[in-house]
Amino acid sequence: MSVDVIAVADLAKALSDPIRVQVLEHLRTADGEVCQCHLQPLFDVSQPTLSHHLKKLREAGLVEVERRGKWAYYSLDDSTLEVLRSWLS
Repeated sequence: MSVDVIAVADLAKALSDPIRVQVLEHLRTADGEVCQCHLQPLFDVSQPTLSHHLKKLREAGLVEVERRGKWAYYSLDDSTLEVLRSWLS
């Protein structure tokens, strides 16, 4: 079995912050997309800090974003999560 070790390491790096793990957990249990405006109150960080974490997750391919006007809606990218699932199993 060939594992893309670079991809796994990049995903692990993106998940190295507790806030990012919490964001993924919230998105995992949500019923569909989640507006950033609903994520903000869940964390004791400033809006720019939360945006930074969401950007890191997006760059790693863990979340997808859809912009609607001034709002950004986030959801999990299951194909990227499958890389982790495959490696862990």
